[in-house]
Amino acid sequence: MGIVSISLNEENLAALDRIQKVYGLSGRSEAVRTSINAALADIRELEAMEGTVEGVLIIVRGNHADPWMSMIQARHEADIKTQMHSHLQNHKCLEVMVVSCEAEVLTSMLKEIQAEGKADYVKFVRG
Repeated sequence: MGIVSISLNEENLAALDRIQKVYGLSGRSEAVRTSINAALADIRELEAMEGTVEGVLIIVRGNHADPWMSMIQARHEADIKTQMHSHLQNHKCLEVMVVSCEAEVLTSMLKEIQAEGKADYVKFVRG
């Protein structure tokens, strides 16, 4: 088995410990493997999508003043049929978008969002 060394901030480290505790895992390495498997399941679900897809995209992010999400939404204006923005506790924002587009376009949009590294939560729920 390969060994990987990573640096985590305190928030990520606490999250990793929580994953370990909630799932009753034997250690942090097992928590990392479980997290990777969960991410791969999401990727497989996206890769399996074909044709026109419709659903709800849910994003929780911080820093309302940072325009990164607005820029992505502007690039995908034709694909976002409805959107709602709401302010949450701790200066976080909730974005809920009804999306209808080709699967490749949705995948591209999700990659853009994830690549920014500024979203706390991203989930597409297919309709």
